[in-house]
Amino acid sequence: MSEPRKILVTSALPYANGSIHLGHMLEYIQTDMWVRFQKHRGNQCIYVCADDAHGSAIMLRAEKEGITPEQLIANVQAEHSADFAEFLVDFDNFHSTHAEENRELSSQVYLKLRDAGHIATRSITQYFDPEKKMFLADRFIKGTCPKCGTEDQYGDNCEKCGATYAPTDLKDPKSAISGATPVLKDSQHFFFKLPDFQEMLQAWTRSGTLQEAVANKIAEWLDAGLQQWDISRDAPYFGFEIPDEPGKYFYVWLDAPIGYMASFKNLCDRKPELDFDAFWGKDSTAELYHFIGKDIVNFHALFWPAMLEGAGFRKPTGINVHGYLTVNGQKMSKSRGTFIKARTYLDHLSPEYLRYYYAAKLGRGVDDLDLNLEDFVQKVNSDLVGKVVNIASRCAGFIHKGNAGVLVEGNAAPELTEAFLAAAPSIAEAYEARDFARAMREIMGLADRANAWIADKAPWSLNKQEGKQEEVQAICALGINLFRQLVIFLKPVLPLLAADAEAFLNVAPLSWNDHATLLSNHQLNEFKPLMTRIDPVKVQAMTDASKEDLTASQTDTGDAAPAGNGELAKDPLSPEIEFDAFAAVDLRVALILKAEAVEGADKLLRLTLDIGDEQRNVFSGIKSAYPDPSKLDGRLTMMIANLKPRKMKFGISEGMVMAAGPGGEEIYLLSPDSGAKPGQRIK
Repeated sequence: MSEPRKILVTSALPYANGSIHLGHMLEYIQTDMWVRFQKHRGNQCIYVCADDAHGSAIMLRAEKEGITPEQLIANVQAEHSADFAEFLVDFDNFHSTHAEENRELSSQVYLKLRDAGHIATRSITQYFDPEKKMFLADRFIKGTCPKCGTEDQYGDNCEKCGATYAPTDLKDPKSAISGATPVLKDSQHFFFKLPDFQEMLQAWTRSGTLQEAVANKIAEWLDAGLQQWDISRDAPYFGFEIPDEPGKYFYVWLDAPIGYMASFKNLCDRKPELDFDAFWGKDSTAELYHFIGKDIVNFHALFWPAMLEGAGFRKPTGINVHGYLTVNGQKMSKSRGTFIKARTYLDHLSPEYLRYYYAAKLGRGVDDLDLNLEDFVQKVNSDLVGKVVNIASRCAGFIHKGNAGVLVEGNAAPELTEAFLAAAPSIAEAYEARDFARAMREIMGLADRANAWIADKAPWSLNKQEGKQEEVQAICALGINLFRQLVIFLKPVLPLLAADAEAFLNVAPLSWNDHATLLSNHQLNEFKPLMTRIDPVKVQAMTDASKEDLTASQTDTGDAAPAGNGELAKDPLSPEIEFDAFAAVDLRVALILKAEAVEGADKLLRLTLDIGDEQRNVFSGIKSAYPDPSKLDGRLTMMIANLKPRKMKFGISEGMVMAAGPGGEEIYLLSPDSGAKPGQRIK
């Protein structure tokens, strides 16, 4: 028998600036299933992760909330940890990148790279906010697109015409943080000399560490020639200061992957039997796997292995890349209630339903996975309740009533048990390859065979016949054993079901190798329902709950609800209207004379609008996106002028301004083209 493998596994670090949603869970669930499978097989498999806790976004959010960054990341870590635990994601350690272990390791990696000649310095020119006294990343600069003239565009691309440009190309640039006009300023930055590792990366990325499609994508970057990577940021910045360089901080993507090492180091410090160097040392024989989404491939397959190589650490054995999650065939949408937070799901449904559905859909490639909610209900109910649990519920009653809950000796269908035994290597191979969908198909194929055999033997009919009770007990004993085999195969996916089944079977926790044996002359415990069907009403309640924030915005303001990525028009719940109804909408250019917060309202701004021949008072739920409403004064927007006035708690709203975006800070007032005049009708 071969020695147990030593494996270290990580998932990408969730950013400590927001809640976990079902798109995130796609990664953590699949990683957890693979780790559980390895442990199930008797291997030493350690799963570590951490919150990614650095960067300007966290610093600014903490400032906005009136708390320290440390308080913010502690609050978010508590939320993330609870969500992961309830989804049965069993980390051996969940840490934070804002930790002393990470500070020490980041400094160590940097100093080794610097001393080996892999760090360069040069001065760069960037926009600087004179009010906030900070350099501005592209996303913190807004202005007028130099190509099409659209206002309020970000510093690197235009959402209207799709043009890309340098922030310095923007017309009338403004700081998105303070609203001040930024100035150009020089600063010395530090660069990782990635081209030093071109040859190593060309070989390593083609060595089997990446899926072929990912390796092909990486080859495009390698063939184009690698560039030096800016790894520094100027104060103020929430992160780690670069050694010997006061006022200079590591860019968040420098210390984030080192967070994998730091989380493991934190675990080693608490468990002396673990040796850090045995897993991360240059000569390590352990296996190291990263599970990540396809959006961060360049950081993990280029920058990260080069950093490790240059600093004298081992490189990953494999990087397992997955696609995105869609819901009902489309990008997750707040307007349809399909942008579902982990907590919202958990408030309505069992985590094992989603774990199984993801497993049933996940191949080893990088294709996107679609969570079709109707198929989700049907598949879970059919496979888990109708096939797997059904076997136990069919057989348990006869054993308890006919033989005091004791499984008789014998094997009523050797050919069937042999088929189950023969299937185990193929199922294990599918798990190992992360082809969870294939594993689930093969397991459900076995469940179909077991159910068909039990249906053919019909113990419920035999039990009514004189002298057939021994045959009934033999059939049902084998049925329970086949159920036990299925539970063993499904345990990495469904740990709660497995624990409940182990309690019913009256056995110690099952391991993979237990599939080779049958229970005989064995006492069962009382059978209790192991899983209930998904009620579609609960799925609807979950999507309705995911629309709550959007609905509140509509109810409170009488304003247009922000559309998630412009998807509101495609919402299948919105009834079609005739052209005449649309033509009746009087859409006008409006000048915002004054914008002000509404006392006692969390989301509302009061807008005084000039529409040419009159002024209007409109309440709009856009406060989260425009915390300083005075910045809207003098701006042109669009409003529906013939909407019936609505009496609200705070006054009369005499129209509706038009906005788009997913919500929160991402709400954008729609603006007409330059040259428009207040009162002009938009046709």
